[in-house]
Amino acid sequence: MNPFRWSFRAQFLLGFVICAGLLGYALYLEHVQGLIPCPLCTFQRGAFALLALVFLLGGLHSPKAAGGRGFYGILGLAAAGLGIGIAGRHVWLQGLPPDKVPACGPDLAYMMEAFPLGDVLRQVLTGSGECAKVDWAFLGLSMPGWALVWFVLLALWALLAAFKRRKSRYY
Repeated sequence: MNPFRWSFRAQFLLGFVICAGLLGYALYLEHVQGLIPCPLCTFQRGAFALLALVFLLGGLHSPKAAGGRGFYGILGLAAAGLGIGIAGRHVWLQGLPPDKVPACGPDLAYMMEAFPLGDVLRQVLTGSGECAKVDWAFLGLSMPGWALVWFVLLALWALLAAFKRRKSRYY
């Protein structure tokens, strides 16, 4: 059973299941293993949730017209692109020499209460010392490294599902 030959609906619903699984694993690491996410990790979770929503809506709608599929493919690319930007920034921060790492700032919950949203976004996306710490790694990649890999793969998956030439069943 070749997943590249599946219907648009099946491909997009698989994308949703993958995103949900990744989010579930992140919650497991937080609540069972005790790994507290830094602000950039929290934003990456938001990007995965957004991408999951696009995959779910596209899979449930399952437009027959190429334009409709393309619309969901572009939305998926945009959501994954957001995640790629955040995870890429996080990987970059983790690769900095210790003397170049920015100082730790307040936690995300405090910033959301104390500052306007624009200031919170700016502060989180510039990163802080807590975001540069590597708490978890698998096969030499940190959590943000794996998130970056998954965002790239899911962006390609969304584009493949949306723009793959399909044979019409009506002719």
